[in-house]
Order: sequence, then C-alpha cells, then structure tokens
Amino acid sequence: MGKNKIRRFEENKTLVNVFQPTREEALSGYEMKGKWRTNFFKNDNPIVLELGCGKGEYSVGMAKAFPDKNFIGVDIKGARFWFGAKEAVEKNLANVAFLRTQIELIDLFFEKDEVDEIWITFPDPQIKFKRAKHRMTHPDFLERYKNIVKKGGYIHLKTDSEFLHGYTLGILQALGYDVEVSHHDIYGAPEFETDAVHLREIKTYYEGLFSAKGKTITYLRFKI
Repeated sequence: MGKNKIRRFEENKTLVNVFQPTREEALSGYEMKGKWRTNFFKNDNPIVLELGCGKGEYSVGMAKAFPDKNFIGVDIKGARFWFGAKEAVEKNLANVAFLRTQIELIDLFFEKDEVDEIWITFPDPQIKFKRAKHRMTHPDFLERYKNIVKKGGYIHLKTDSEFLHGYTLGILQALGYDVEVSHHDIYGAPEFETDAVHLREIKTYYEGLFSAKGKTITYLRFKI
C-alpha cells in the first residue's frame, strides 16, 4: 500500500464527516441507523445517497448546489472518497458525509423510509453474465434500496455503459417500476430536458474522463 493511501486512511479517522463501521457493527445494529438526521446532520432535510461515490466530487457538488438536502457518499474505498470528505471539511459543508462500506450492506445502515433519493453514478457494468448479481441495478440490489428509500422516492442512474442502461431499463420494465426519464445521450441532445437539476453541470471524475473520450453519457430516473 502506498504512503499516500496510508496517509488518507489515517486522516479519514480524524474527519468528522467520515463513518467507517466494521461489518460486525453493521450486522449487530449500526448506531447511526435511523439517526442520521438527528445525530449528524442536525436537521429534518431529505437524505440523498450516492452509491459508489468514488472521489466524492458528485456528493460534494450536490451538497453545494442543494444546501437544503443532506448527502451521503457511499463507497468501500476510503482512500478515494478522502478527497471529497477533505474538501467538505475545508469548505464547511455540513450537509455531506461519507460512509465506507460495501453497497451489498447498504440496508443495514438506514432505517425504512430514512432515505429520500439515491444516485448511482458510473458503476462497474459487470458485463460478464456470471457477474450479473453484482450489477448495482440487479433485482437483489433494488430490493435493498426499497428497504430504505421512502415510497415514491427517486433512483437515478448515470452511466457511460449502454449495456447497463439497457439492462436496467429491461429489469425495471419487467418488474413494473415507474420509469420517468430514460435518455441515451444527455450531452448530445440540447433539447433533452429533465427536472433533475444539475444533471449536466455536476460531473464525477470518471464522467469527465469518459466525456473527454467522446463516450455518451446515459441517464435513467425511476421511482422505487
């Protein structure tokens, strides 16, 4: 492990907006479950999760744009989201936190209806068939999301993978989910409009890379 990673891991332990529970803590009843608003955010504002948040730039960007919402970036790689957590602390953004865990455990950290919205930003499409269960829009994951997102809450998917976009759309239609927006190229069609504010303006690190290479960015929004 490089010195920079070790330094970031150690600094994460000192950042007030970083939560790194053990698997045992999650399974035995995590102390923040059902208490994110009261114990950390200190308000009653909506909670929005970014799953697979990477460096955390999307969570931080959304927190800046929407001070009346609470954001939690979730990723297993703490050395990555250190960038976002550090920036949030330096800029006194009290409405954003970071949770280090596997997405497979997400429903162990939030109570039923505690989450208002989820963003899934540029996940690994897991193209191989044997990896299907690891796709973040696989039916098993959707069930986990239903356990924590309030009825009628939105889930957003931004991806450069036409495969994952099509797979997800098929799953949603087969299971009877209400798909409100589906678009195959959000930057290539000026006429494309959506009320998902800042859909284009805020970009993840990988989104910037993919766009620079000319890859199209797709978007889905559906109700859970």
